[in-house]
Amino acid sequence: MHSSLSLHTTSPTIRVLTFCNLRICHPLSLTSSFLTLLPPTQRCTNISIKFDQIYKPTSFSSSGSSIKASMASSATKPFSVLFVCLGNICRSPAAEGVFRDIVKKRGLDSNFNIDSAGTIGFHEGDLADPRMRAAAKRRGIEITSISRPIKPSDFKDFDLILAMDKQNSEDILGAFNKWKFKEPLPEDAHKKVRLMCSYCKKHDETEVPDPYYGGPQGFEKVIYVYFIIYQLHYEK
Repeated sequence: MHSSLSLHTTSPTIRVLTFCNLRICHPLSLTSSFLTLLPPTQRCTNISIKFDQIYKPTSFSSSGSSIKASMASSATKPFSVLFVCLGNICRSPAAEGVFRDIVKKRGLDSNFNIDSAGTIGFHEGDLADPRMRAAAKRRGIEITSISRPIKPSDFKDFDLILAMDKQNSEDILGAFNKWKFKEPLPEDAHKKVRLMCSYCKKHDETEVPDPYYGGPQGFEKVIYVYFIIYQLHYEK
């Protein structure tokens, strides 16, 4: 099943590409719940093409809502995405790993800067939970990130900060409100923070469930949620 890649113009300077279930908007649209990204290599407008005409295809679904994304020229810096959970050893490393895998397979590495972090530094320097790595590896995805806590510069360096649950979002915003009085940060940086599940229309989850205290099925569910959000084909 191939996903169509729809490219069109919304203004003289912003064009839109549907990528997975994410339509990422760059620069950020502060008046819309969606974001957009334009790969610098795509200059044409008002056309529809297939992924397999440009990139090696994997199993993608063409349905569902999308996050938007936009880059105006090859000189534009990569679109930066930061995934954040509590300890940065389960959910956010998995979100990072799955997204990295998608981007790499599409040859879009240079268009994205992808990282993950935690709202606490308890596991700083650690690899992701082995149960999370095992669940991802069963899907052919390697999680290699090292845990780190979120830091003030993240609000300057990243275009989109995706929180795994509402508490994570509150903690991220709380950190921003504290740090902005100690060092210069963009006043509207809080608008970069969004819930990961706000982009998923295929299930009723409003948060990515924390699998840490559960069994293997919890880690598998995390992978399932990401596959749904990214519109990847999921097989049990």
